[in-house]
Amino acid sequence: MMLKSVTESFASMIHGLRVGHLTDGVIQRSKRMILDSLGVGFLGTGTEVFHNVTQYSKIHSMDFDDTWHPATHPSGAVLPVLTALSEALPQTPKFSGLDLLLAFSVGIEVQGRLLHFSKEAKDIPKRFHPPSVVGTLGSAAATSKFLGLSLTKCREALAIAVSHAGAPIANAATQTKPLHIGNAAKHGMEATFLAMLGLQGNKQILDLGSGFGAFYANYSPKDLPSLDSHIWLLDQQDVAFKSFPAHLATHWVADAAAAVRKHLVTSERALLPADHIERIVLRIPDVQYVNRPFPDSEHEARHSFQYVACATLLDGSVTVPSFYSQKVNRPQVKELLKKVELEHPPDNLPSFNTLYCEISITLKDGTTFTERSDTFYGHWRKPLSQEDLHKKFRANASKILGEDTVESLITVVEKLEDLEDCAMLTRLLKGPSVQEEASKLSSIFSFHHTSLPKFTNI
Repeated sequence: MMLKSVTESFASMIHGLRVGHLTDGVIQRSKRMILDSLGVGFLGTGTEVFHNVTQYSKIHSMDFDDTWHPATHPSGAVLPVLTALSEALPQTPKFSGLDLLLAFSVGIEVQGRLLHFSKEAKDIPKRFHPPSVVGTLGSAAATSKFLGLSLTKCREALAIAVSHAGAPIANAATQTKPLHIGNAAKHGMEATFLAMLGLQGNKQILDLGSGFGAFYANYSPKDLPSLDSHIWLLDQQDVAFKSFPAHLATHWVADAAAAVRKHLVTSERALLPADHIERIVLRIPDVQYVNRPFPDSEHEARHSFQYVACATLLDGSVTVPSFYSQKVNRPQVKELLKKVELEHPPDNLPSFNTLYCEISITLKDGTTFTERSDTFYGHWRKPLSQEDLHKKFRANASKILGEDTVESLITVVEKLEDLEDCAMLTRLLKGPSVQEEASKLSSIFSFHHTSLPKFTNI
């Protein structure tokens, strides 16, 4: 039987995908994304943004999330919903680790499929912040899958979610940007609950230029393949993991700046001879909201090609403390920023899949050093090793949790597909009695793979 609409085909995918459809590649990549997102979330609880909104919601409040292509931060709108549901729902029947992995993967898949319907979405965004758009629908899809909604209810959840979606890119580099992902998670879940209560929306919401197409130019939706021939986008396209909390495009800048610094700083303890520098040229894509010549806040610094270049040249690397106000406002930084110029070569397009950074430093004696980065470590073409992913998680999570709990979380996520009860994960996230929980680790894993939805009549 032919599907009637693109919207119907999405609902059919959400409803119909089962644990048996998961591949080893999707499971492994999903677990890496989950672990990284948990660590980023823990680190974010120490920021001013978090404390300002903590009585309202808990959000990722640093620009440290994983990044996909086409451009979005896929995990942040999906994982918090699933951990919240795992904690809030009745413990009978139990939700397994595979249940969580399936719902997570469905939420990621929906975002990727929607982004592939527009040429505009393949570039670094100019109008809407992608997680606020596709993330809202990813949250609704993940919630619908986790709760086992019917095909009709899945379709309604998507339709309602579209009316909750969207946030302007103009709020990037402000304290409001972190709300985008938090709201996407919340609104997608709310859309699903409203669908469960009988609220209805346009049955062709994903087919219409006046529906989901309102967010993207050149919107050209297509029916999804049948489940028999389903291929996960996450199998075809990995995510990038950031090594420091700033806009992904700045990671090429840091990589190139670290390389050119080696020409100027000959020993580990030596200082950058900033007074000898006449001119710094960055050849990068034309991305206006990351062009901030003199950032005066941590949020602007996270979205500044210029600042990341200068911080790397001065310190040798960029880390979490690089964006503290005392670092951003150093006199040495401000002096170096005055020497930075941007160029936008026509072949350097604003796409995370193809962009590069070339940096040239000219000294006062006329000597020029040039280095280029085509791919940084952590990009999907040069993936972060499992060891380094664990190091990043430990560094982030240890700000909030004890060492034993951090190690227990790594163990649980590493074996998530064998976890019988997701309640173990949520208990660890709340900071339980570590000794009590650690003693259970050997008995909580099982190779019993749950594949049936929990609420088949909803």
